[in-house]
Amino acid sequence: MQLQREEIQPERGSSFRLLVNPRLNDFFYWHFHPEFELVFIEGADGTRHVGHHISRYEGSDLVFIGSNIPHLNFDYGIKGPYEKMVLQIHPDFLKDALLATPELAGIGAFFDKACHGIAINGPVKQTVGQRMKRLPELEHFEQFVEILRIFQQLAQCPDVVLLHNTPFEHPYNKREQARLREVFRFIDQNYQRKIDIREIAAFCHLSEAAFCRYFKKMTRLTFTEFLNQYRIDQAKRLLLLDHNVSETCFQCGFESVSYFNRVFRRLTNENPLSFKKRHALA
Repeated sequence: MQLQREEIQPERGSSFRLLVNPRLNDFFYWHFHPEFELVFIEGADGTRHVGHHISRYEGSDLVFIGSNIPHLNFDYGIKGPYEKMVLQIHPDFLKDALLATPELAGIGAFFDKACHGIAINGPVKQTVGQRMKRLPELEHFEQFVEILRIFQQLAQCPDVVLLHNTPFEHPYNKREQARLREVFRFIDQNYQRKIDIREIAAFCHLSEAAFCRYFKKMTRLTFTEFLNQYRIDQAKRLLLLDHNVSETCFQCGFESVSYFNRVFRRLTNENPLSFKKRHALA
């Protein structure tokens, strides 16, 4: 599976970013970022995949994810209507205040536990979920105050589950992460044309064999598998923008429509035209 570092830009002058109903259900987005993340999803049954933890949720889910813990988008594969709120918080959020202010001690302890990944159950799950859904209606300062209230409520909630027994440790060192970001950037800039192993290995200053070992270690995919998955994700975006199958194929770097159709079906269990028609009728 591919692992991507997400680059998050909060609003100017803000320590958080709020996403309302981001629709990623047709995309397998296995990713990480330095920001803490509070996710609420409602009206769906799906997969909770955070770090090494994998489980199912039914109806709704509320999870707090610590800095740099890889996770899958909670709406992956969901069909039908659902609501989703994502609150992403800068890793230095109230850093000094959480240590120095007694009134914030509970929130500080809750943030410390986030390195395990935290699932919130019971009545608080729905209460907090509804409060998150009202955040867009508030002015910026009121949002900040309400977020503090939300985390104070979470800090006092007895019905929580740690998703890992010990703090999750990111498996890759900073040098490997930096190199992988450069590879992802190269792919993003060049996926529309042919890319062979020799070129990308030279870009990383590695031999072909060393690059293949490195890339498989980092993503659990071969470079070709990863590149095809990336191209298919881009193809979905173009199809949703009403591009036809043939132009989508060549704009995404595939050299024949038949191969594009075969890869698309293998990765999505449907052909590109069916995918486009299904979403046109939605």
